[in-house]
Amino acid sequence: MRRKLAAGNWKMNGTGAALAELEALAAAHPAPAVDILICPPATLLHRAAQVAGDAIAVGGQDCHANASGAHTGDTSAEMLRDAGATAVILGHSERREDHDEGNDDVRAKARAAMEAGLIAVICVGESLEQREAANTLDIIAGQMSGSIPDQCTGENLVVAYEPIWAIGTGKVPTLEQIGEVHDFIRTRLERRFGEGVGRSVRLLYGGSVKPGNAAEIFGVPNVDGALVGGASLKADGFSPIITALESA
Repeated sequence: MRRKLAAGNWKMNGTGAALAELEALAAAHPAPAVDILICPPATLLHRAAQVAGDAIAVGGQDCHANASGAHTGDTSAEMLRDAGATAVILGHSERREDHDEGNDDVRAKARAAMEAGLIAVICVGESLEQREAANTLDIIAGQMSGSIPDQCTGENLVVAYEPIWAIGTGKVPTLEQIGEVHDFIRTRLERRFGEGVGRSVRLLYGGSVKPGNAAEIFGVPNVDGALVGGASLKADGFSPIITALESA
């Protein structure tokens, strides 16, 4: 059985005061029935790892493909691990768009993350234009082929489907659309890595997941959890999502 995962991406939000929300979340879920991952800004990562305790894991939001070197402003996977991270988000649409990251970049970063002992949470997703042109599955296939390295296992890879047009917009695909993409991702993973690995990789849905819609989304086959943005910033917003996942 794949252990379900509720992941929160704080993006570029939060100073030291925000750690109170992490403390509240840890207090509300001292022995969760699912894995909980919070990915704060890099400036909070070490402190977050100390506050989170054993019930909540922390992760980074990006890493460099190289272990060290002359890369001003970048953070390596080894540095994230040293700060207390166990995972890192890679290939998020905001990185792909704002920083022109391509599939090759994501693949190199994922390889570095795995070599450093981190779980790579690799994001895939289509734009509204691509969805309306009925190109969704082709886009997802290309991103998976290009972004996911060969040394993946169910322990070091998580795939997050985030339709770009649903991130932070309040728009959510139908349950049928979510199911179609998650089933497609599962099939592609099994075909490439074999049934054992393919069935063990956790698949997350991301895109305007909220307490009000979480339960029905988690009822879709092959949805093993969520990658949550804004709703993860406050304990009272993220906690009901975790509870819904525990009940799924």
